[in-house]
Amino acid sequence: MIGQLVDFLLGRPLPTSAAIHERLTKVKALAVFSSDALSSTAYATEEIILALLVAGSGVLGLSWPIAIGIAILLVIVSISYRQTIHAYPTGGGSYIVAKDNLGQFPGLVAGSALLIDYVLTVAVSVSAGVAALTSAVPDLQPYRVSLCLTFVLLITLANMRGIRESGSIFALPTYMFIVSMAALMLMGIYRMVSGVGAVETAPIEAVMPTQALSLFLILRAFASGCTALTGIEAISDGVPAFKKPEANNAATTLTWMVTILVTLFLGITYLATHYAIHPLHPEEPGYQTVVSQIARAVFGVGPIYYVIQASTALILVLAANTAYADFPRLSSIIARDRFLPRQFTNIGHRLAFSNGILVLGLLSSLLIVVFQGYTHSLIPLYAVGVFISFTLSQAGMVVRWWRRREPGWRHFIAINAIGATATGIVLVVIAATKFLLGAWIVILLIPTFVLMFLRIHGHYVHVAEQLRLKGWTPPAPATHNTVIVPVGDIHRGVVQALRYASLLSNDVRAIHIEVDPARTERLRSRWGEWGQGVKLILVPSPYRSTLSTLIQYLHEVDTERDDDVITVVLPEFVPRHWWENLLHNQTSWILNTALRFQRNKVVVAVRYQLDE
Repeated sequence: MIGQLVDFLLGRPLPTSAAIHERLTKVKALAVFSSDALSSTAYATEEIILALLVAGSGVLGLSWPIAIGIAILLVIVSISYRQTIHAYPTGGGSYIVAKDNLGQFPGLVAGSALLIDYVLTVAVSVSAGVAALTSAVPDLQPYRVSLCLTFVLLITLANMRGIRESGSIFALPTYMFIVSMAALMLMGIYRMVSGVGAVETAPIEAVMPTQALSLFLILRAFASGCTALTGIEAISDGVPAFKKPEANNAATTLTWMVTILVTLFLGITYLATHYAIHPLHPEEPGYQTVVSQIARAVFGVGPIYYVIQASTALILVLAANTAYADFPRLSSIIARDRFLPRQFTNIGHRLAFSNGILVLGLLSSLLIVVFQGYTHSLIPLYAVGVFISFTLSQAGMVVRWWRRREPGWRHFIAINAIGATATGIVLVVIAATKFLLGAWIVILLIPTFVLMFLRIHGHYVHVAEQLRLKGWTPPAPATHNTVIVPVGDIHRGVVQALRYASLLSNDVRAIHIEVDPARTERLRSRWGEWGQGVKLILVPSPYRSTLSTLIQYLHEVDTERDDDVITVVLPEFVPRHWWENLLHNQTSWILNTALRFQRNKVVVAVRYQLDE
């Protein structure tokens, strides 16, 4: 029944041989890996305006030159990442590049920054998508968090079904968003050029300044708008997911993505400046996104407006898929290097890294609940990790070209050096201007993650050392086996366990911890008939502690001789249905768990299956 439910939700299992057929074409890859970057155009402009708005409506014209600066940065970073794709066609992105060229510690910093960024990507994208939805349908505002969690669950299930299938699901909303935004920009520009005014809408009230315009405020607006760069590294992380030739296809897709991204970002910012658009604070009643206000101004409230809002909401929600494509893959790479639990390397039901997908869904849901699904509250946390990984990746590429001196290395090193310098400067700006607004959380989390990675790696190294055969002398084998069978009562399961124990050794002891005198007397009276000739030993427990008394007895047996091993046989009966286990004491499971940590003890569970 459980297997049928899994097949229904996730689809039938795929053989490992089908992995090559799960690769993505450039068209599908643009939908899977670019949805995060493209969707950021729906809120990056809004973040610039919100940052400037404290200085009053009169300074909002600065959003256009700020957007041009961010667009130039986008082009610089994309050119740098094209080189990374060709240099590292096996994927891994910033983590691999930093680890190979800068060392283990910088690699772990880049890896932790990326993992945190992917969790934030899901939370921010889904929250922004729900904001677009509630802008069109304000009655849904009270259900904001529930809607966010529902969307996260649906995206998680879609990705558990596998890469290619999730690519098919997400392709239509991505291209629908591109077309609808292109229509919005073309119509908006047409109205400007032709002299046809905006559609009549409610006037936007001017905002009075609450603080003076300053260089710090301009830099804060620039830092806020740099969320437009989030997701740009996703293609370099996921190169192995492309069809052959992987690197060429990935580089081409990156060029497509950046061209569309820059066009949409500048277009939306230009329209927002021309129509003097500015949003309310997200927590104020009547809040509408910048894209919603532009669409109302250009098209009015009609079918086209709702198509734009629907496509925006869809791509924002589904932009989380970029993180679902890269978080599990990066987790598996880090786990392969023994810095995360090995379970992250497991390929699941549909040839996807299922454990990474589930962990990403849980962490992002927690973040949504903590921040109540407010995009503006999550944005300050967002860009720090991105630019840390950008800077380390580009610095790593500079070191790579310097060491290898391959043909054209001077040209390549110049490109990556410009990229590293630009992203490094922006990182300092973001950290300084956003620190008190929440960036401190990510700055604190990254070293915490690095410490966790090192502790996990230390554990795996220690275990490998303990299990290594070279230089190890096996201890003398045991010549005697003392078999202990804990019994609380006498029934078919106990009789079966006693019979099995008698096959293991001639020294079999049934141990009953005396807690209830009436039960002990009942057991003693029936033992002669059903005890299989095994000696019954009664051990008093005045404080009614079954577990500690049994462990103390095992310790006493262990000291009787030096050449023995102790085998503990645990009788169990197994009901036919899983829920029926809840109706019985879990004594056997508790004993088995406790005895795992006892040296020189072998634990065997003998199960008696109950009939229907």
